[in-house]
Order: sequence, then structure tokens, then C-alpha cells
Amino acid sequence: MESKPPGDDVEKVVTINRDQSASREWTRLLAQFAETRDKAEYVQLFRHFAPKVKGYIVRLGLTDATAEELMQETMLAVWNKAHLYNPSKAAASTWIFTLARNQSIDWMRRQKYPEYELEDWHVGEDEGDAGEQSVLSDRMAGAIKTLPENQAQVIHMSFFEGRSHQEIADRIGIPLGSVKSRLRLAADKLKTIWRAEV
Repeated sequence: MESKPPGDDVEKVVTINRDQSASREWTRLLAQFAETRDKAEYVQLFRHFAPKVKGYIVRLGLTDATAEELMQETMLAVWNKAHLYNPSKAAASTWIFTLARNQSIDWMRRQKYPEYELEDWHVGEDEGDAGEQSVLSDRMAGAIKTLPENQAQVIHMSFFEGRSHQEIADRIGIPLGSVKSRLRLAADKLKTIWRAEV
């Protein structure tokens, strides 16, 4: 076994246990709110997650005002869709940040692409954006190849396999905080690469 400075492992274990305990508590509260629809429980969820969701959206590259709007939409979705939450499938934070990501993606699509009515636009079987999608997929695959192996691994497991952060941590045998750190570093590098190529 590797020799580590005294107390190093203890500090990590305490931090991991505290994080996991807090995560379980928020998961329990969201599941409870899904059943009771208690406004006080929702206020607790809102106060805890709203600033984190806004920060996450800002890190996606959107303006502060847009992030505020999308955070409000996300937290409204928490209120409206809480009955769909399944605590056995995802932690509260995973579920809420997925809602935020979807809100952000929808907003970006609305900003960049015009919408057509079916009567105005017909896409045949061999038409559409398959070519554009292929170019984007190749570009993203190339960007991911430039990442260190440990970062590419967690990106692949999270976004392509759809695994939760905890599932990734369990699968590759690293702390949950390390998974989150690797994902954050990888996302920052991918954003830099993506913007440089535009």
C-alpha cells in the first residue's frame, strides 16, 4: 500500500462521507416533496439548488441574465415534474442538473435554429441534418481524443453511457469528488477546444 501523509486518508474519507450524506439528505427531501408537495420543502430545495444551477448554466457559457431565467425555468420544472423523480435511479442533484442541462440545450436550440411548421418544411428519409450531425460528432470525438485518458473515460461514461457520477465512481473505484473534478476539467478543456475551432 502507498505511504501517505498521516491524516490524508482520514480527511478524504470525512469529506466523501459528508458529501454522500448531504446528497442522500437532498435526495430524501426531493422524494418526500414529490409525495407531499409541501411548499416549505420546495423552498429548502430552491434555496440550496437554485444558486448551484445558475452557476452551472453560467459555466456552460451563457450570460448571467439568461442563466437566471433558465434557473427559474429549471426550478419551476422541479415543482411541476417532482412526481416523475425516482430516487432509486438518480440523486436529487443529478436529476435537477439534468433538468437544467435540458433547459439550456432547448434554449440554445431556440436561439440558433429557426423552427418550421410541418406544412412549411418536409424532410425526406435521405435528407436532414445527418451530414451536419456527422461533422459535429467527428469534431467532438476528435476533441475528446485530446483529453487525458482519465478525463476522456469519465466523459464517455457520463455522456455516452448515461451513468450517474456515483455509478462512475463505483465502477472505476475512485472517490465521487474525483469523478466530478475530472468531468469539470474535461468540460473546461472541451469548451476551450470547441470555441477555438469555431
